[in-house]
Amino acid sequence: MSESKPNASEVLERLSSSYGVTTQKELAVCLEIPAGNVSAWMQRGSVPGNAIIKCALDTGADLSWLVNGVFANANFKKTYVSRGLRTDRGKSLLKKMLSTGGKAVLKRIMDAYGFTTQKELGEYLEISTGTISTWFRREYFPGDVVITCALDTGASLEWLATGEMNTESQEESAISGTPSIPKKILLAGKLDDDGFCYIDESFVPQGANFNSLNYVRSGKSAWVIEMGVNQLSNGSWLLDIDGALDVYAVSKRPGNKLRIVGSDGEFECLTNEVIVKGLVVLILKNAL
Repeated sequence: MSESKPNASEVLERLSSSYGVTTQKELAVCLEIPAGNVSAWMQRGSVPGNAIIKCALDTGADLSWLVNGVFANANFKKTYVSRGLRTDRGKSLLKKMLSTGGKAVLKRIMDAYGFTTQKELGEYLEISTGTISTWFRREYFPGDVVITCALDTGASLEWLATGEMNTESQEESAISGTPSIPKKILLAGKLDDDGFCYIDESFVPQGANFNSLNYVRSGKSAWVIEMGVNQLSNGSWLLDIDGALDVYAVSKRPGNKLRIVGSDGEFECLTNEVIVKGLVVLILKNAL
């Protein structure tokens, strides 16, 4: 997936505008780099992705506008941040960003795309698997790929870059019409946090509490689960059985009994022998 590179001079102008500066020296101070770097970018005709990401996270500027001059959100309103607060936030975000390279950032990128292997990611972005493996081994932060992923999938830039998403970012997602829900991975009977994902509310069954929804995946299976629902009925449920979590098809039987069907087979038990964790409201199946 190859695209033409944005004009370096225009990108630098937008970076400067976002920071409210007018010279290359002032821009270098904001980006916390040597002043000569900006001149080198102009001569090379390319601005590193890390600089663009820092500016977007630091100033709140629209990522799509910084990269190509077009707002992703037509109703975007620029938010100005005081220089003192901006500097503190920028340093903190830059530190988090550069400390989460390699395995962690590649995992978030693949999750955002829905890929399970580095080969799939490499083929899609036309990057050799050897290059991706080098990023993995050297804990490298691939800024240009992070930007591409954010623009391509709509995933939160802050989450892709740092592994975190603040409350304000989640609220903004909801306001823009693409609300996010927590994303979990079910592994060895336990649920672990796995960032956030976006979901169109039209896919959610009527009556479900959107604020209680979690996207849960395990291997090639995935579900949207309304957590906290515990009035057991026929359907698919997230259950705790003997301390291990898994998703099961449940049907009630006379005598306070349940028929449980899982990936490893089926069995019967009493209702008090399981702990209900949530109701599956949407099942996502792999077409392959």
